[in-house]
Amino acid sequence: MDVISVIRTKRDKGELSPEQIDWVIDAYTRGAVADEQMSALAMAILLNGMNRDEIARWTAAMIASGERMNFDALSRPTADKHSTGGVGDKITLPLAPLVAACGAAVPQLSGRGLGHTGGTLDKLESIPGWRALLSNEEMLHVLDTTGAVICAAGDGLAPADKKLYALRDVTGTVEAIPLIASSIMSKKIAEGTGSLVLDVKVGTGAFMKTIEDARELASTMVALGTDSGVKTVALLTDMSTPLGLTAGNALEVRESVEVLAGGGPKDVVDLTVALAAEMLAAAGIEDADPAKALRDGSAMDVWRRMIAAQGGDPDAALPVAREQHVVTAPSSGVLTRLDAYDIGIAAWRLGAGRARKEDPVQAGAGVELHAKPGDTVTAGQPLLTLHTDTPEKFDYALKSLDAAWDIAPEDTAFEPTPIVLDRIA
Repeated sequence: MDVISVIRTKRDKGELSPEQIDWVIDAYTRGAVADEQMSALAMAILLNGMNRDEIARWTAAMIASGERMNFDALSRPTADKHSTGGVGDKITLPLAPLVAACGAAVPQLSGRGLGHTGGTLDKLESIPGWRALLSNEEMLHVLDTTGAVICAAGDGLAPADKKLYALRDVTGTVEAIPLIASSIMSKKIAEGTGSLVLDVKVGTGAFMKTIEDARELASTMVALGTDSGVKTVALLTDMSTPLGLTAGNALEVRESVEVLAGGGPKDVVDLTVALAAEMLAAAGIEDADPAKALRDGSAMDVWRRMIAAQGGDPDAALPVAREQHVVTAPSSGVLTRLDAYDIGIAAWRLGAGRARKEDPVQAGAGVELHAKPGDTVTAGQPLLTLHTDTPEKFDYALKSLDAAWDIAPEDTAFEPTPIVLDRIA
């Protein structure tokens, strides 16, 4: 077996054999296949796709590259959630403690930013002292004592995916449906959760731009999970507009704490509660009221315990960027569009994301929104505030915002898009 033959097979639109898939995943994990060679194969997969048999085998090979966890010793049923990535998508932060407050255990393995989308671990690392890297024993301890844990996958869990995940971020191959599906599901199946709810984003700020592509990805992942004995459900949710009023790291943590305190933007609250209801139902918990757990402070209590258990200080001041630049509305009227992708690119260029897999991110960088589609704005009023420690980045970020919004006459009727578009089970 050699990697050039594997690359050529997919380059020429052939079907990879089970033996080829097993070999290339194992060889890449061991370092026998170089990053540039796996980059070429990933691009061929992006361009030419994989059939269901190939995706299932690729996922199985990723799982087999490492260990599998087991939560049978816990007294609670386990439920996990995964988002395919969006702009302002801080939902995991209030969701995990909320579901734990309602009686489930939430072993939330999360990732870092991919392309223009934010990463849950990058956000949480803006909290002083908080640690993403936990041993399996530490993860189980936090989960058992607080009900929820948000951490990075350990080195022993699907190590092939850990390498490939970082590579996809910097080689233009993030959007490949087979690689998205196998990446997500290999970690979640190996993680050992009993049930899984998938938040599959669709729209300009998502990797899936059309509802058809989102359904294909959701159906693929639901099938992979179900076949592996994990009760799996997917919600297709809108990502044409950023979620909430922030896109960045510390900015989104601050907004998440507002949600846990019973406030926060309506779209963030609505999606958090909808996903919590799905997770609790999948875990067999019928009588919980997640909306009440936000209002009465019990979700906030779990958040504080969870952050402290991972070394963080829930009372510490969050980082603030040294420089801000205000973007004003060019005219008066109704804001009818605020493009999620353009906002995500601006946040990435300001320092909230990475251009190379080894790059650091700025904790305080990002974009703050002062209006959402449907709001009436006045010429000259603040529309966005850009945050960064490196003001030389402002011009580059502003270029991505040239066509980021539409403002229509004040008498224009506006029909909002529902946050949940479809459900696949």
